[in-house]
Amino acid sequence: MWARLRPRSTCRKPNCRISWLGWVTHRRFGGNMRSNVQDQAAGLRRLLARSSSRVVTVVGARDGLGATSIVVNLAAVLGNSGKDVLVLDENLSHDNVANTLALKVRHDLLNVVRGESTWQDVILHGSQGVRVLPVARAIQSLPKLDEMQRERLLESLSAAAKNMDVVLVDAARAGHSVCASLSGDEPLLLVLNATSSGITESYTLLKQMAMHNGRQAFDIVVNKVDSEREALAVFDNMAGVARRHLQVHLEYLGHIPVDEKLKRATQLGRPVTEAFPAAPSSYAIREVAQGLLRAPVATGEGHDVLGSVMQRLMRQARPTNNRMATIT
Repeated sequence: MWARLRPRSTCRKPNCRISWLGWVTHRRFGGNMRSNVQDQAAGLRRLLARSSSRVVTVVGARDGLGATSIVVNLAAVLGNSGKDVLVLDENLSHDNVANTLALKVRHDLLNVVRGESTWQDVILHGSQGVRVLPVARAIQSLPKLDEMQRERLLESLSAAAKNMDVVLVDAARAGHSVCASLSGDEPLLLVLNATSSGITESYTLLKQMAMHNGRQAFDIVVNKVDSEREALAVFDNMAGVARRHLQVHLEYLGHIPVDEKLKRATQLGRPVTEAFPAAPSSYAIREVAQGLLRAPVATGEGHDVLGSVMQRLMRQARPTNNRMATIT
């Protein structure tokens, strides 16, 4: 198996899944690591300069698989590159985006929907100019909202996302969620934990979204692996099974290595890319960010896409509609 994967590591073609820079750096991080970090930052700025605003939803099969950590660090990388980034935080769990960044949540979008505050009051401001909008309670309350409240929710989201270069959604893993309304045109990044249980749970989620939403394409990040070879082996197996049994296409965006610096950064309430920019996980996050930005932008993407996603979610969440898929 390793012999079969080895040629990919040295591929120098622009569209190769593993960049030449990635291979050189991961191979004992040879050369000047500071120079590699600077090269990555310059590459990100070039990609961002020619990109339109986009909405990317990130999801894991369950809590604790690293999706929130990836959202936090992607947001920091993009913000550090000079872009306006908004994160929609769908999760109420202790390790959600706000808590990971040590931000104190005073309000939720639900307070805006009820007329108790404005969306400006709800927005949290993190490092690198990243903005976080807690929306978990509002999303969970969708079936109970009347038409006026639903309209207020859409207007608030549209206003908050206006002029944002990137909107990242840290999707909830259960109940009503933005990811449950994605039909296939909008980017969806699935964080795949490279353990037996993680692989099984991720395949179950793929199957649910393929069956209930007709989704045929997913971007994949393999998390908590010792090497890119291991990540590719896990990805290739999953991609083959998904192609044969679900007729689903998976796209490899990268991997996140096991890294004590990542754990330490989380304890500090900071993105690892900010606290330890030369750490292996920081390098890997920047590679994933570049992969996201290389992807073509869907027609009309931006806050209008977010609005259309939310409108579909609202239709699915009406009390009379029992077709809503439960993502677990």
